[in-house]
Amino acid sequence: MSFTGKKKKENSPVSPLKKRRASWSELWLNHHHSLSSSPSLDFASKLQSFTPPISKSKTLLSSPDLTLLLPDLTLLAIINKVPLPHRKTLSLVCKRWLRLHGGLVRSVKVSDWGSLTSGRVVSRFPNLDEVDLVSGCLVSQLSSGVLVSHRVVSSFAVGVGSYQSLSFFEENLLSVETVDRGLRTLASGCSNLRKLVVVNSSELGLLSVAEACSRLQELELHKCSDTVLLGVGAFENLQILRLVGSVDGLYDDNNNSLVSDIGLMILAQGCKRLVKLELVGCRGGFNGIKEIGECCQMLEELTVCDHKMESGWLGGLGYCENLKTLRLVSCRNIDFDPCLDECLSCCSCPALERLHLEKCQLRDKNSVKALFKMCEAAREIVFKDCWGLDNDIFGLAMAFGRVKLLCVEGCSLLTTTGLETVILQWHELEHLKVVSCKNVKDSEISPLLSALFSDLVELQWRPDTRSHLFSSLAGAGVGGKGAKFFKKT
Repeated sequence: MSFTGKKKKENSPVSPLKKRRASWSELWLNHHHSLSSSPSLDFASKLQSFTPPISKSKTLLSSPDLTLLLPDLTLLAIINKVPLPHRKTLSLVCKRWLRLHGGLVRSVKVSDWGSLTSGRVVSRFPNLDEVDLVSGCLVSQLSSGVLVSHRVVSSFAVGVGSYQSLSFFEENLLSVETVDRGLRTLASGCSNLRKLVVVNSSELGLLSVAEACSRLQELELHKCSDTVLLGVGAFENLQILRLVGSVDGLYDDNNNSLVSDIGLMILAQGCKRLVKLELVGCRGGFNGIKEIGECCQMLEELTVCDHKMESGWLGGLGYCENLKTLRLVSCRNIDFDPCLDECLSCCSCPALERLHLEKCQLRDKNSVKALFKMCEAAREIVFKDCWGLDNDIFGLAMAFGRVKLLCVEGCSLLTTTGLETVILQWHELEHLKVVSCKNVKDSEISPLLSALFSDLVELQWRPDTRSHLFSSLAGAGVGGKGAKFFKKT
């Protein structure tokens, strides 16, 4: 049997299909598709290379943490924009945010002394500027439920029954050795410290801080004595100093817890860059204040609170040639020296600008007269809640010849006549504030006093709740600070 046509080879392999050549339209579409998808592929590959693998068992989020791509400086700038009350919440995000948040904190109040001695405070906040250790220096008993506060120190917890003792604060203080160990730990980790508040330390603990923290500019020292001031004198760059010696109800009134002339002399020889000095419950006298004035020539502000100064200490103020502000707070007396007026006849503070008296006893006419004579160059006079400020005592204020601002607040013995007699003699008076002086009446305002009111730049007149002058002048522009109607030209 014969067949016609081509005969198929049985053992020959199957030939592969020929690849068809792509058209120009297909080539154009493939090219643009590759261009549009390549950036996302490159970003994904970079993100995968920078981001470490995250275990799904440790987080609820399957997406990577994009903040890991940000450097510390950028993330710090972002955290710094968050308001202060909410920054503490950010520190709970992760360990990195906790570390960055700690670097932004500049001020802390230590309440747990163990966190300081263990080094946790220093490691947690490496860039501290201000540290308050007063609450931490107390043996706190939070379970007692008794919280005590004082005008000198902040509130603290004490044991039940201990608050009945007059020395309950001192009974709950840590020992001097324990406080010194904490100061050494703080000094070793905070070399940039600018402000320190501490209680019941010794001169050795302060010396360790002075050696390590050369930039310290502000120091507040509670339960201070002459011996402790040996360490304070080592702070060569100190500018602001607050010394708390003996305080009723807090520290015992004995020679070991008081600052005397000896301590003030030690202080003057060491801290010659002082600008502000506050003495609370301290002793001292003419020699100590004189030494401060001669050695600390940059001193501009002196505050004396609840002082136990010796007679004649006011005479030392004459050596404070650059003193601009003198504040007397809660002083039961000014000076007991009966011959003080004769000693101050040719002595005063030439640069003094402000005299502030708050909660002081002004019943001794001789001492008040001597004080006013010493501060006769003052331009700003403030009487706040002072006892004994009647017309006779206030009449001594005519010694001030160039007063521009007068504030009388909470002085119930002063009358309208006594106020008018003095302020009409002050031809440069521009600001007047009379608040809570019940014997100053609107009905007793004379035409001369009314004319003076119209020339003032600032008037605050609220002597009692029945006063209608302030409300009646409100619409006229009088009493507004810097009122354009009464500016002198």
